[in-house]
Amino acid sequence: MVAVDESPAERGAPAEIAVECIVPNPWQPRQTFDEEGMAALAESIRQHGLVQPLVVQKAGPGRYELIAGERRLRAAKRCGLKTVPVLVRSYAPDEAAEIALIENLQREDLDAIEEGTAYVRLIEDFGLTQAEAAAKVGKSRSHVANMIRLLQLPDDIKGWIAEGRLSMGQARPLLQLPAAKLQREAAVHIMKYELSARKAEALVRRLMAEKRPEKDADAHVALLQDRLKMSLGTDVSIHLGAGGQKGKIEIAFTSEAEFERLLSLLTEEKEAPSPPSFSSFHI
Repeated sequence: MVAVDESPAERGAPAEIAVECIVPNPWQPRQTFDEEGMAALAESIRQHGLVQPLVVQKAGPGRYELIAGERRLRAAKRCGLKTVPVLVRSYAPDEAAEIALIENLQREDLDAIEEGTAYVRLIEDFGLTQAEAAAKVGKSRSHVANMIRLLQLPDDIKGWIAEGRLSMGQARPLLQLPAAKLQREAAVHIMKYELSARKAEALVRRLMAEKRPEKDADAHVALLQDRLKMSLGTDVSIHLGAGGQKGKIEIAFTSEAEFERLLSLLTEEKEAPSPPSFSSFHI
């Protein structure tokens, strides 16, 4: 069986390839596929064919690794298609992984947990800052930071987000709560009564006041700390001295580029000086 017509592929034109010759991409961030959406896509392909080619690269004799088009490939298989149109590209290993992540992040059907996980992989595996990752996918730095912060929630809450039972706006206030048990209780209440994002924020404020009446100062500091984290897109700690009249703010960074970005934000300078070789600084 001929897997692909090499000549047109080499010229950059779409070529037909057997679906059984395409192997999944290990960098695919999407873990779940909406059944209704997949059924609609399969029906469209059944009626009109696969209009947009997949993107693949060679992975060995008669084998091609999928770079872009996971949903289209799955829908094509549902329709019983034996071959699909593809564009055969050649990438360095790191380049292929980065392109696969970015292509999927630019789509709109990832859930918030899949999106946050993909940003972490993009940042950690390719040495990017949050700002650089955001630029690559056309998102704001604060959006990327907020998606990543959702990964701090307990696994069951992350599961509810992935299932669409909690939106990002409903889930984000839960990060302010000091304990996983309290976060779960609030999440269940939000889902049960279908609270809006604004009402979810009000619920969290009320819970913090009720559960920690003797620590109002701590709750206030936690709120301020959370606001700084969202604004700067990195970990921030506020340490108060005895009496609460003095203290310090600790802002963490993980690279020279991240330090320069933070310094630019704090000083409103276009270019920041080279940072010293330490992992955090104090204001």
